[in-house]
Amino acid sequence: MKKIMVVMLVAVLTFSLSSCASKQEAGGLTGAALGAAVGSTVGRGTGRALAIMLGVAIGAQIGQTVGKYMDEQDRMRTSWVMEKNRTNQVSTWHNPDTGYDYAVKPTRTYEGNNGPCREFTVNASVGGKTEQVYGTACRQADGSWKIIK
Repeated sequence: MKKIMVVMLVAVLTFSLSSCASKQEAGGLTGAALGAAVGSTVGRGTGRALAIMLGVAIGAQIGQTVGKYMDEQDRMRTSWVMEKNRTNQVSTWHNPDTGYDYAVKPTRTYEGNNGPCREFTVNASVGGKTEQVYGTACRQADGSWKIIK
């Protein structure tokens, strides 16, 4: 369960992508999608459908909660790290408006079907709790980064 929450946290912290949705809505959508993916991975046999449904519900809730706290500056810094940092180069920052701390590190870069992709880790300290999450994002045609897993 903790891994699911951590995956949702990273997704929302790094890439709230929808320009027409609020941060909270974008976080919820991202969380639901990742929750479904995690549920599909951890579920077995007849319990797989239930794991997917739980993943969607839990992911959406976590994504909405975290999404409302991340501000535009944090998303811009994260995108900058994905675009400019060398592999294994960590960038950290403290957001004085929210009091949250972030450390983002691309861990592997490779060429995907439509351009560069990067595996990454994020350490996020939100509300006094630090979580480490892992993910993969690929650069889109418009230059933005989108989480693919």
